[in-house]
Amino acid sequence: MSGASAPYGQTSDPFAARAALLLVAFLWGVNYIATNFGLRAFSPWTFRTLSFLAGAALLAMLAPMIGASLRVHKVSDRVHLIASGLFACGGFGALSAIAILYTSTGRAAICAYTMPIWVALAARVFLKESLTTARMISLALCAGGLLVLLWPLIQAGVSLGALAAIGSAICWAIGIVYLKWARVPAHPLAVAIYQLLAGALVSIIGMMFTGLGVDGPIGVLPWFGLLYGVVAGTAIAYPLWFKVLDRLPAGTAGLGTLLVPVFGVIASSIVLGERPTPADLIGFALILIAAVIALRAPAQPIQT
Repeated sequence: MSGASAPYGQTSDPFAARAALLLVAFLWGVNYIATNFGLRAFSPWTFRTLSFLAGAALLAMLAPMIGASLRVHKVSDRVHLIASGLFACGGFGALSAIAILYTSTGRAAICAYTMPIWVALAARVFLKESLTTARMISLALCAGGLLVLLWPLIQAGVSLGALAAIGSAICWAIGIVYLKWARVPAHPLAVAIYQLLAGALVSIIGMMFTGLGVDGPIGVLPWFGLLYGVVAGTAIAYPLWFKVLDRLPAGTAGLGTLLVPVFGVIASSIVLGERPTPADLIGFALILIAAVIALRAPAQPIQT
């Protein structure tokens, strides 16, 4: 990585960014399992606070080793990064953790990753990103797959877990589209640190009202969940994601994250024994096709 990055919104479309997006999707998909483990001992607020603060600290230590500048020159740019982070990290992190407490890990991942729909629509309105034929087909498949997956939850009545997960998706979309709109010229590590610290602030405020929320002795699995969340889910995945967002249109990047719930549900099935139904498999297939179409389609320049 170089010491500086082009402003967000100056879109190019390299193969490396798509490969990085696949890696991010895998890391975040497995992170739902890690969060499940962590929440067995920590409250959502405590778990996210520790993950965000430790992740930001790791990135701050990494920056001088690779010659990355963490300087953000303009006060307005810092404000933009913090404002975006309050939604993309703070709101998403807290609400997605709460969702895992009140619904299955796989279902939480599915509801949370309705975010590509909100990102693509918001990017069309606020960033003037064109809804190409490939992107509209991808969105339609995405919506169909999610409807199949969400139908059991709809039939059972909307739960607190489902509402929290959908709320986390909307928070994420707001933060990502805001960041693309702001076009902050900063290195991805700097962007990630500001975003993580903003997320930690939200979680710390939550802890002030609810307490530490640590339940008894902390076993091996919760510590493993926290470690994975800090290193893989935060310190590795977030800089990669912001680099991807720098290189791809918001709509394409958002649709690429459709693979996160696929990885999350597969991991939940293997590790937690949550078995997908035949309807689930149909939904996953539609989402997988939607993600492949989005990732294979050429990027369209932002229209002004």
